[in-house]
Amino acid sequence: MAKAKILVVEDDQDIRELLSYTLQAEGWEVLPVVSAEEGLSLLRARDFDCIVLDLMLPGIDGFEFLRRSKNLPGKAGIPILITTARGEDADVVAGLELGAADYVVKPFSPRVLVARIRTALRRGLERSPGQDVQTRLSRGGLVLDPLRHEAFFEDKFLELSATEFSILKCLMEEPGRVFARTQIIDAVKGQDYPVTDRSVDVQILSIRKKLGEGSALIETVRGVGYRFRAEQ
Repeated sequence: MAKAKILVVEDDQDIRELLSYTLQAEGWEVLPVVSAEEGLSLLRARDFDCIVLDLMLPGIDGFEFLRRSKNLPGKAGIPILITTARGEDADVVAGLELGAADYVVKPFSPRVLVARIRTALRRGLERSPGQDVQTRLSRGGLVLDPLRHEAFFEDKFLELSATEFSILKCLMEEPGRVFARTQIIDAVKGQDYPVTDRSVDVQILSIRKKLGEGSALIETVRGVGYRFRAEQ
């Protein structure tokens, strides 16, 4: 059986070395990095079976890493375990709602962390080969299939551009959450992409037109941005 490949994103050198030693002792291949930016770069280039992620990082933080990693093609199903000193309920809930598989508060027992990683890896193996945990999104009569890049509303196929599809996916993944225009740009294209707030408005207008009777699924929050209507 091939070694499990684990990406460790941790800026503290002592903890990074402890994690590397502990996980390598289990026979796993470990690639440690010190920043979310470096982690995302590796994630785009390589496949991993699990990610161990700190929240308080230089540059973009662990929460933003979670958001971006879940939007990378073929990477949404990789289990991510957060390891952090931030143990407040709000942080735990935020991490899990963003798609983390588990949340371990520092200081932690290496044996406990190994056990939780084993559980995450086992769940990953239980999925069908090539299956993504976000294979289909279905809300309010709207269905998105990221693997096939297809969208349907009330069984009618929607001709969406790649950007329109990505914006819908971003909003649908967290119904009820309000996204500022800058957050939508970052989620869809990455930071520093040369797109204006006005461009987002144009894309939203086009999506609503294509949705027709389903246009009300995308709600405008005046002065803030947009959200996908939460189910009642």
